[in-house]
Amino acid sequence: MSAEGSDAAPVVNKNKRHRKEKPWDTDDIDHWKIDAFKPEDNKAGPFTEESSFATLFPKYRERYLREVWGAVTQALDPYGIACTLDLIHGSMSVRTTRKTYDPYVILKARDMIKLLARGVAVGQAVKILSDEIACDIIKIGNVVRNKERFVKRRQRIIGPDGSTLKAIELLTQCYVLVQGNTVSVMGPFKGLKEVRRIVLDCMKNIHPIYRIKELMIKRELAKDPQLATESWDRFLPKFRKKHLKTSEKTAKKNERIQEKDEARKAAGLPTVEQEKREKKTKKVYTPFPPAQQPRKVDLQLESGEYFLKAHEKEAREARKRKEKQEEVTAERRAKRAEVFVAPEEEAAPTIEEKRKRKRDRAQEQDADGHEDKSKKKTKKKRTEDEDS
Repeated sequence: MSAEGSDAAPVVNKNKRHRKEKPWDTDDIDHWKIDAFKPEDNKAGPFTEESSFATLFPKYRERYLREVWGAVTQALDPYGIACTLDLIHGSMSVRTTRKTYDPYVILKARDMIKLLARGVAVGQAVKILSDEIACDIIKIGNVVRNKERFVKRRQRIIGPDGSTLKAIELLTQCYVLVQGNTVSVMGPFKGLKEVRRIVLDCMKNIHPIYRIKELMIKRELAKDPQLATESWDRFLPKFRKKHLKTSEKTAKKNERIQEKDEARKAAGLPTVEQEKREKKTKKVYTPFPPAQQPRKVDLQLESGEYFLKAHEKEAREARKRKEKQEEVTAERRAKRAEVFVAPEEEAAPTIEEKRKRKRDRAQEQDADGHEDKSKKKTKKKRTEDEDS
């Protein structure tokens, strides 16, 4: 009996054996919902210590902040937060008062003045005070050293006519502002994480379009309830890295050389190595040293570059670089276009050509027949002469 009873008893997991049923915990309860903090929730009364935060702002923001400071004060007043604008030292500060009831709102007020300092409009910055919205200020100034490269990559985040930035905002449900050496982001926590990843990858020379494609696919997959418990890796694109290792580069180079050698052998030409050996000729010994090479300054004096100003030199170098880039682009374009060139096809012969070929063939056959007959005649004559 005891054996039967033990078989019938359900097997309880070791980690869940002390758990008790919670009849009040139903499926319709949203555990992730953030309830608003009200004055009656603060049972301890006013805070015993004052908390304060201050942040500096750039000179060009001074005029705007003076105009909107009334709106800032008005937005913070219901939460019991006092704010100060110091135009002498160029700083903004927020602090708690006796009326403050929410202990976390001072951190929200700190984020608000940070966003105002980074160029966010007051109407947008005030939204940070709600519990659903968080912010992130991404520093991009120290990621790239070269200034020109930094400007290009920062512009890549914005895109042509702000299209890339708009796509990022729509997919992540965030507000994004690119300003100077920082990118200010406001939105839900999940969206902030995605935007940070996109921005830092863009500064590391990974185009935002790859992440945008990934987000679009994820958004479509999220609509299907059957895929909620499955891995999405098979649907997401896998982009190939263009930067090859040294060993991979060497292997590719050897493959190209091998292909060239095969083509040269087929054409009856010597291989690349054989050509190099042939070119190497023994130098004639001379007791005199070689002629002195001109210095860099001498060459600059000859070309007139020495007398150019700094900005003129830069413009000249930029022009040369651009020309070189255009040449390389044209070569690559031509190489890519080679694949799409249609092969030469032999057109079907016309009726006239067919008739002409037939006539030619018939004439050749007639000529061959005449030659055979003449040969036979000569042979006959020879035999007759011999017999006689």
